[in-house]
Amino acid sequence: MKMSVRAAFLATTVFVLAGCKVSSEIGKPCTLVRKAATPQEEAEYPTGAVPVLESEVADRQDFISFGSVECEDLICVRDQEYPRARTEEGEVNLTAPARGYCSKPCIDGASTSACEVKDTTDVEPNLPKRMTCRSLLLDQETLEALRSADENFYRNTFGENNSPFFCAGRLGTSQGG
Repeated sequence: MKMSVRAAFLATTVFVLAGCKVSSEIGKPCTLVRKAATPQEEAEYPTGAVPVLESEVADRQDFISFGSVECEDLICVRDQEYPRARTEEGEVNLTAPARGYCSKPCIDGASTSACEVKDTTDVEPNLPKRMTCRSLLLDQETLEALRSADENFYRNTFGENNSPFFCAGRLGTSQGG
């Protein structure tokens, strides 16, 4: 029995795809960034972005950063319970770049698998069981009002994001800080 070229191609494609692992960077550690580096700053910041420092993030504060090249969706989040950088003495290292984890926009009420951490390598240990889809920005009405009032300001602040919902750690389930 001869197999047509088309059938052979389809069979090969199915076998190749069956072996592919679906990956996601949700939960992967990343650095919070505040802006793109200027040409004068590029030597100091080789990733092309200026990091947010620990001194710029209040203790137990949600923080979202757009433009993190470490993340496939360019979104780095730090929730209130994510651990802060520490010195050897155990104090918060205020001069260290603030770290968080890769996130993505999500739809409120989405299944828990929408924000599942698929690769736990180097992921903060408590994060995978805390991940959920929740509001991190202003409410939907306020976002829409800001966009209507000043489109350029909105885009410079929030990019193309139209929703306050992102994959982030559920609060009240661990001790960070």
